[in-house]
Amino acid sequence: MKQFFNNKRMIVLLISVILFISTIAFSISRNRENTSIPQLFVNDMAGFTTNILSKPAETVTKFVDSVDNLLNTYEENQTLKQKIDELDEMQARVYTLEQENMTLKEEIELQSVLSDYERTSATVIARNPDNWLEQIIIDKGSEDGIEVNMSVMSGNGLVGRVSEVSPTTAKVLLMSTANESVNRFSAEIQTADKPVHGIVDGYDNQNGLMIMSEIDPDLEIEAGSKVVTSGLGGVSPSSLLIGTVKEVRMDEYGLFQEVTIEPSGNLKDVRFVTVILRKSEEANE
Repeated sequence: MKQFFNNKRMIVLLISVILFISTIAFSISRNRENTSIPQLFVNDMAGFTTNILSKPAETVTKFVDSVDNLLNTYEENQTLKQKIDELDEMQARVYTLEQENMTLKEEIELQSVLSDYERTSATVIARNPDNWLEQIIIDKGSEDGIEVNMSVMSGNGLVGRVSEVSPTTAKVLLMSTANESVNRFSAEIQTADKPVHGIVDGYDNQNGLMIMSEIDPDLEIEAGSKVVTSGLGGVSPSSLLIGTVKEVRMDEYGLFQEVTIEPSGNLKDVRFVTVILRKSEEANE
């Protein structure tokens, strides 16, 4: 009896499989009338195999695409960084040109003020960081009429004096130099009553101010008064602007007055200069 039921189950299972296959075959045969069942079986197996193999291929393709996108992103990033660097360089260049333009405008104004003098313009070509406030080198020399002790101006004021000359270049010692043998300028303060004479012989590096000493203690001096060269020293011509009075005080010995002067020329940023050759009337003579 038990064997009968077992055989019955096998028969039912076999009939079910046959019906299932027949249904599939009938369905396929309706859609693909000219294709045999074995061929359809082979096609299905091929499609199944293709699906299995296509997954790794798709994975590899996606990986390659990802690497390619990464490389493209890297290249674009490098290009953008280069453009940013170029933009920074351009901005720095524009700033430099703007500063030079402002300096040249000051030089043009200075040229109109110095109409009474024979002069020549020059460009600063060297400035040692170790002695920044000591000296500069300009691109004009003896071939251009430059001589030792000629006064040098920049911006709107006096900045120094020529100390050495070669055929094509010259060294200029600035008024801010610590060299006491060359940083002394005979000067006068323009007041309402009469000029007040003294010597510009010092520089306050911390505050960027010049110091004028040996001034009569009884004379009254107001802040804001113009300070110019007096021409009494026999080296610098007269009436070259040095700066304006900032503060008036007694010196450490209490014997003379001394004043601090706001320089009209920018001693810390000298790019272009004007060298005073001589008075125009002297040149005419």
